[in-house]
Amino acid sequence: MNRSTLRLLIGALLFTGLNLSAHYALAQGQTLQRFAPGALAKKPKLLWKFKARDAVNSSATIVGDRIYIGSNDYRLYALNRVTGKLVWALKTGGVVEARPTVFKGMIYVGSEDGCLYAINSLTGKKRWKFQSDDKIMGSATIVPAPTGKDNWVVFGSYDSNVYCLNATTGKKLWQYSTGNYINGTPAVGNGKVIFGGCDGVLHVIGLKDGKKIVTVTLESYVPGSVTMEGSLAYFGYYGNEVLCVDTNTGKIVWKYEDRRFPYFSTPAITPDRVVIGGRDKQIHCINKASGKGIWKFRTRGKADSSPVVCDGRVIACSEDGRLYMLGLQRGEEIWSYVIGSAIIGSPTIDNGMIVVGANDGYVYAFGGK
Repeated sequence: MNRSTLRLLIGALLFTGLNLSAHYALAQGQTLQRFAPGALAKKPKLLWKFKARDAVNSSATIVGDRIYIGSNDYRLYALNRVTGKLVWALKTGGVVEARPTVFKGMIYVGSEDGCLYAINSLTGKKRWKFQSDDKIMGSATIVPAPTGKDNWVVFGSYDSNVYCLNATTGKKLWQYSTGNYINGTPAVGNGKVIFGGCDGVLHVIGLKDGKKIVTVTLESYVPGSVTMEGSLAYFGYYGNEVLCVDTNTGKIVWKYEDRRFPYFSTPAITPDRVVIGGRDKQIHCINKASGKGIWKFRTRGKADSSPVVCDGRVIACSEDGRLYMLGLQRGEEIWSYVIGSAIIGSPTIDNGMIVVGANDGYVYAFGGK
């Protein structure tokens, strides 16, 4: 591992308030800061592709020899990592756009049928489901209970609530009501749950009881998720800005605005940079301390997909149907692959493998030396 990669890995693990196992709940090796350790091929090759029955707008989770991903065909799929062959599929009552969260042999995933499902990751058998009053589009977050016993699952719903359940039993522990839809994934750290919603508010609530700690009123709604490091929250929103907010005080540390276009993407952060896609068809790299722009890379379509940083490079997607590899330092294009159909979901990287779904109904895996 070179020094640059080591520095990025150390920086990515500075996020406090979650134990290491919770970092790996999204994808083995890929942290909640959208950073993946390890090396990437200079020019990745297409290893395989798997055909679902409808568009794949979900993002993948990779754990061991399995890849888990949802589809607009109402199914959650488990695929063999090496071959891309189907291991099992579970049908829900609606589109599965949320990224599956995998923890201790269980998968937690929401559906547009309003249910959060807890599923055995080996067999695909449902253990329990919890019914909310509207669709669930964001991922669930698994955290240790403040008491030190059990684990909790926290997620948002279009019924305007964030829920906290016992991860083993599915029993509701608390819920927190907001003024509108919640589309993103709640971030958890330092005993707090942090998220934005379509009510145009950044909410900071207590993990223990779901009680409000502080709120920050914004100019418009937050369609994506917040990326946390310590007490600082980084996110883009429909107000055409990327913000850094201190969740202890509710103060805005900095604002980044380039053009009058919103941000649906969730940012990736490194020790000194924030990288995010925009609806202005560009990938933006921002100085993490000052909020000043460093570089921009222009794609040919809206970049709602969330980038991942790995091996000194940025992996990003766009509705132009391309998968891009960019240099982290200067933003130059190193490699790209034309899938040819819009990519709404975000790439996942594990041990040099890149997995992404597309609107053509395929799941694509790339890798190589």
